Amino acid sequence: MALSLNQTVKHLKALMASVKDAVFPEYSDVSPDYALRWIRRELKAVTDAETADAFMERLPSVRDLLTTDVEAIAHNDPAVKSLQEIVFCYPAVTAMVYYRTAHELYRLGVPVLPRMLTEYAHSCTGIDIHPGAEIGDHFAIDHGTGIVIGETAIIGSHVTLYQGVTLGARNFTYGEDGKPLNLPRHPILEDGVTVFSNASILGRVTIGHDSVIGGNVWLTRSVPPQSRILQGKTQDFPFTDGAGI
Repeated sequence: MALSLNQTVKHLKALMASVKDAVFPEYSDVSPDYALRWIRRELKAVTDAETADAFMERLPSVRDLLTTDVEAIAHNDPAVKSLQEIVFCYPAVTAMVYYRTAHELYRLGVPVLPRMLTEYAHSCTGIDIHPGAEIGDHFAIDHGTGIVIGETAIIGSHVTLYQGVTLGARNFTYGEDGKPLNLPRHPILEDGVTVFSNASILGRVTIGHDSVIGGNVWLTRSVPPQSRILQGKTQDFPFTDGAGI
């Protein structure tokens, strides 16, 4: 018999508490083995044993990626006093723990639950990341409120986003039945990209590696590596017609 909404939410909350214990054992009050047992138990309750086992095999890589995310935040924020402060206080960590867990379940083909996880994180942090998005290591979110990352977005390594950034779709392709097709429609950010507050990057465009996108920029075209895109103009940009703004 299918679980009710309240039962599902109860299991997911227990799952995520144990995931946090497993990925940040230095701040946990239970043993790693205990946390792992609870993760598998809660996943079996909402999926099945095969899916639970498959997720458990991927959990070490989730832990490694989250470690790099914490390191990236520490590297980017001079206000940080300790790694413990980041894990305990920064909404980006909560958002990424939920996203990276949800992403693996999404890859395993689990329906609904990945969205439930990321939408819960969205409600808590203001950071909206679709579980289908692909995000590399050392991902830093500063402040984070109002960030939106769409389903088919691809983000490389060592990327930093500030509050209010949107990586969204510009338009949709419709099928013969009049419904929108689920095609790649969100941006690709290559390694080392920084996007400042309230910038909107829309459509299946590519932001070349080590580029900087300034605050409040509206960008709907690809830009080459090492570009500097500011409001109303470009800097260190190889084209002369202002393409990309």
